[in-house]
Amino acid sequence: MRNLSISLALLISLAACNTVKTDDRTVVREIYARALSDSAAMKNLQYLCTHFPGRIGGSDEAAHAVKWVTGLLKQMDLDTVYLEPLMVRKWDRGEKEIATVNSEKEGKHELTVCAIGWSVGTGNDGISAPVVEVRSGEELKALGEAGIRGKIVFFNQPMDPTHYYTFDSYGESAWQRVYGASEAAKYGAIGVIVRSLTMARDNYPHTGIMHYKDSIPQIPAFAVSTLCADSLSGWLKQDPHLNLFMRSTSRELAEVQSYNVIGEIWGTEKPDEIIAFGGHLDAWDITQGAQDDGAGVVQSIEVMRLFRELGIRPKHTLRVVVFMDEEVAQRGAKAYAEGVKARNEKHLAAIETDRGGFTPYGFSIDASVYTVARIRNWQEIFQPYGIWFFQQGGSGVDIRDLKPMGIPLLALVTDSQRYFDVQHAPSDTYARVNQRELQLGSATIASMVYLLDNHSIQ
Repeated sequence: MRNLSISLALLISLAACNTVKTDDRTVVREIYARALSDSAAMKNLQYLCTHFPGRIGGSDEAAHAVKWVTGLLKQMDLDTVYLEPLMVRKWDRGEKEIATVNSEKEGKHELTVCAIGWSVGTGNDGISAPVVEVRSGEELKALGEAGIRGKIVFFNQPMDPTHYYTFDSYGESAWQRVYGASEAAKYGAIGVIVRSLTMARDNYPHTGIMHYKDSIPQIPAFAVSTLCADSLSGWLKQDPHLNLFMRSTSRELAEVQSYNVIGEIWGTEKPDEIIAFGGHLDAWDITQGAQDDGAGVVQSIEVMRLFRELGIRPKHTLRVVVFMDEEVAQRGAKAYAEGVKARNEKHLAAIETDRGGFTPYGFSIDASVYTVARIRNWQEIFQPYGIWFFQQGGSGVDIRDLKPMGIPLLALVTDSQRYFDVQHAPSDTYARVNQRELQLGSATIASMVYLLDNHSIQ
């Protein structure tokens, strides 16, 4: 064990000897200067969000967005642009959802709600039942069938505000939206209403994917805004016997064809070795999808523009991948990984940007400690631009299927404080994106791609 520790320490020490060249600093400075002085990415984001909002996989909006991105990449004089086909599930929200509280003590109140993605509908007549509030899986289990059968379960576990990194809070609370309907149906619930996954106190409902479990009845599931959730909780304290009426006509339809969009700049020395980077094009049907993940799409496209405009000819092939279907079943990710494996392609690394166009901090790196140490050696290059985070950890769902192939995976890490204010909600609009923050992210990814192209990390 002692010899193993010494060997590991030696490897990390050798990795730290990865020298930084003066011209690396010069090129990175030029990348940031060009990105921060240009509004191309912001203009692309505005066009995407205003012309193709609600581009959930299988929708007409998603199909039109694929055509637009393809045309945009072709205008950039890349060496090749092509489509990677895949089949996606299709879901229709139907008519606007209705949720009404009826209480002898508190009166009648309309709630701001939306159906959770892939929820079944209530039928045209809707459903009406007493409501039972739960704040944890343990409370649900304790109530059991005696406390739940025939009722609507109100999941009201707030995101924990004590976590600095808000993705940790999201991870703790997301079970309510993803699995709450089936968990409640096990005990005889006829519907569920779920507190939106955000720490913001506003009147926007946040949708997202949910999963039904086999052999358990499928019941309708709504998300409710945090303000309305707080009100509903208060009304239940005054009148535990109040009723809730829910109506939606959502339904799943037949699968349709869609595509990943891929563009490449071929390498001058090793064109068969690839550095891939990208974000996902699909976005929930009630939102413009600016932070999730229009920002990641335009940042990835921006990497290609920066290389072209600065005259940087990469040694290895650069590949931008605009993924489809991240929000639902990650079939775009699966199609890409299957293609990489079938073609026996060699990837030096893959980078995902899907944490919003907020101020970037650095990268989470899913790779060996040796590779992480090599990348950390570039921290001094990034430091003037506020980039300091280089930690071993997860990457992202659109590139994780590449991990079994031994490909180092990186994810752009951004300031997470405001991300869940807008994720999957109507408030996720182009107008709430800051151009400087967006372009800091573009430049950070482009600089990482440049360094990966010029230095070995394995």
